[in-house]
Amino acid sequence: MVVEKQQQKVLTGTYFKNGNWAIIEGAIASGIAEFFAYPISPASEIVEYVTYRLPAVGGKAAFIVEDEIASINMCIGASWAGSKVLTATSGPGFSLKQEGLGLAYMTETPLVCVNIMRGGPSTGLPTFSAQGDYIQAQFGSHGDYPAIALTPWSVQECFDLTIEAFNISEQLRSPVIFLADGEVGRMMEPITIPAEKDIVVIDRKQPPKNTDKSKFKQYDVSGQDDLVPPMAHFGDGYKIFGTGLTHTEDGLPKLDEDLHIELITRLYKKLEVNKHLFPEPYTYEIEDAEIVVIATGITARAGLQAVMNARDQGIKAGLYRPITVWPFPKDDIEKIAQKAEIIVAEMSMGQLIWPVERFAKKNCTLVTRIGGTPPEPKKILDSIRKLVKK
Repeated sequence: MVVEKQQQKVLTGTYFKNGNWAIIEGAIASGIAEFFAYPISPASEIVEYVTYRLPAVGGKAAFIVEDEIASINMCIGASWAGSKVLTATSGPGFSLKQEGLGLAYMTETPLVCVNIMRGGPSTGLPTFSAQGDYIQAQFGSHGDYPAIALTPWSVQECFDLTIEAFNISEQLRSPVIFLADGEVGRMMEPITIPAEKDIVVIDRKQPPKNTDKSKFKQYDVSGQDDLVPPMAHFGDGYKIFGTGLTHTEDGLPKLDEDLHIELITRLYKKLEVNKHLFPEPYTYEIEDAEIVVIATGITARAGLQAVMNARDQGIKAGLYRPITVWPFPKDDIEKIAQKAEIIVAEMSMGQLIWPVERFAKKNCTLVTRIGGTPPEPKKILDSIRKLVKK
């Protein structure tokens, strides 16, 4: 492929593009330096486009590698060497990345992993859309760790939320999962990219310049109110060590129960004290709603149409769309459940409804469709009407 050199980094302007394109432009606007992935539909456009685009704006590396296991581990290494890194995949590839993501959570490695969701299990429906990876995004790797996952419903949000994903990842020293269903990744609609000066880009904390490099401790959070340790990089002269084992403040392995409790507890508290960084949900007419539809991604767009139709018929319905799906918005769900009946609409057999019912503490109505197509607004509206008749 011939790469045109010295392209504009931020393509300010209005375009008619798809979500996969917008994700790459958001990542480049965020300052990514390296990208590693294995091609897999419906995320292949991301892999193809970034290998053209990133070298032309001064990126260090944009590689199509041998498999998903290699790609996630290359991302970890590049991040520890000081780069902002991105990887992108879909269902089977996301499964293969789970061990590496577990390592990234334990070592507190900033990176963004895009998952353009498709039907499964196994090879499933390679070119079709789905929303069946929500549970895997939190529980795909073993052990206890707090995941961060964002999900868009438009091409514009694919750009905007990618930037937020990188900012959160850098601020919290954590992987961030970007979950977009195949419809949002591939559909085309208008997108506006602002001027570079209007885009807020945040980089990870690094040790103060006067730090004694031989005495630096990679996981020391003394004086860090956000519980996020500054990150030194390999090659910068610091005495640092990274391991997936339970480790001390200097990064060295130590298999000790009390230390493990302290470390894992801090990882959870780190997200709790910084929850203000996570994108707020989108809501429509939920203040007086007696029935609330909860949905994400492309399904939320069908849900919004159903809610508007219900309002036209005098039914007090509303829409709640979580944008941050992990950590799950449990407080919001508890409040909604106290005053309204809940319908969960999704493109899976019931992955989103599981945490909803857990925190709602009551049974909810599930409207589902699998096979590559989201539930139609009429199907959601019919469920709203049935609840009204009860």
